[in-house]
Amino acid sequence: MTARGADDPAVDAFFAGRPASRALFDAVRACVEAIGPFELRTSTSQVAFRRRVGFAYAWVPGDYVRSDVPLVLTVGLRRRDPSPRWKQVVEPRPGRFTHHLELRAVAEVDDAVRTWLEEAWGAAG
Repeated sequence: MTARGADDPAVDAFFAGRPASRALFDAVRACVEAIGPFELRTSTSQVAFRRRVGFAYAWVPGDYVRSDVPLVLTVGLRRRDPSPRWKQVVEPRPGRFTHHLELRAVAEVDDAVRTWLEEAWGAAG
């Protein structure tokens, strides 16, 4: 399913009562929509952006730990990106790097985030 312009009751339920988290998610989703087709898969823990495989994941850290961060964007890249903006970067398997970015304001979904999402989207096809 292509998520472009689609209303998604599962996404609505995931972000119910979390307007700041939803605004950040919508900004991330708009970035991905500008790149190309994708699917959304919503689980109890996250909303995944997918092509052939998942390439980015949005989740609310307060569901798991004490945190005032409204949204974490996890981006899968085939390289370790050196930006100091990443909260954490791990290599779960050789050549695959998981980058965690804490988002607190829509303005933080900027050109750098768009570039990372485009790179991840391209690798997921």
